[in-house]
Amino acid sequence: MIVRILIDNRSTDPDLAAEWGLSIHIEYQGRTYLLDTGAGEAFAQNADAMGVDLTQVSCGVLSHAHYDHADGMETFFTRNPDAPFWLRMGSRENCYDCKDEFLSYIGIRPGTLDTWKDRIRYAEGKTELAPGVYLLGHTTPDLDACGQQHQMFQKIADQFMYDDFRHEQSLIFDTDKGLILFNSCCHAGADLVIQEALEAFPGKKVCAIVGGFHLFQTPADQVRAFAKRLEATGVEHIVTGHCTGQDAFEILRETLGDKVRQMETGLTLTF
Repeated sequence: MIVRILIDNRSTDPDLAAEWGLSIHIEYQGRTYLLDTGAGEAFAQNADAMGVDLTQVSCGVLSHAHYDHADGMETFFTRNPDAPFWLRMGSRENCYDCKDEFLSYIGIRPGTLDTWKDRIRYAEGKTELAPGVYLLGHTTPDLDACGQQHQMFQKIADQFMYDDFRHEQSLIFDTDKGLILFNSCCHAGADLVIQEALEAFPGKKVCAIVGGFHLFQTPADQVRAFAKRLEATGVEHIVTGHCTGQDAFEILRETLGDKVRQMETGLTLTF
């Protein structure tokens, strides 16, 4: 498996753009997957610079219905005329967050789901995309408590409800090394995301988790407690960036050592 980070908040390469967003290109067993499309066209421009041919992507996946992962979808559909793009069944154009008592729209660009409905597919539960490649939506109940903690909302029937992340899913590869798990923001907690994967794949271990952990506004003591919970899952490799935040990343490194690696634009990983 070869993993290329097409866009992330950080870039140490002056020829590659960075933005608040995430897009990951994955090669596995003769097929290629695109997880998320960042917040615009930059992921595609970086793909060109990195020698990644988006026309050859076999399948696209949206991790969750936020603009910084979804708003390059039109660019992808324009570049690639054939690949289906998988969203979780609960994905809508209806996500908001609240700062200083003001609600701001943070969802998929309005009109996208209708304009590109012929290319979009919807999954729920454990869905096999190809041999050994799965989507997995949350199974843990009452995740609206996480929405309350993060002050994130969904607008449902003209009412603003705490987000229960019914639109969030993991992309999971069941390999001979164990599960390699991609979840772009892990709003419900990366430890919970891993636990859900272990329950869905009995007898397996998690070789790696790649994605953001949404810790950028989390107090240091809570990050340390989270790091201990993450360590207890037995995950062997952690590659994180985007919404994790630099302060939280440093705490994860203090606690978990070399098993934690910084994610950034242009990074190439081999599992």
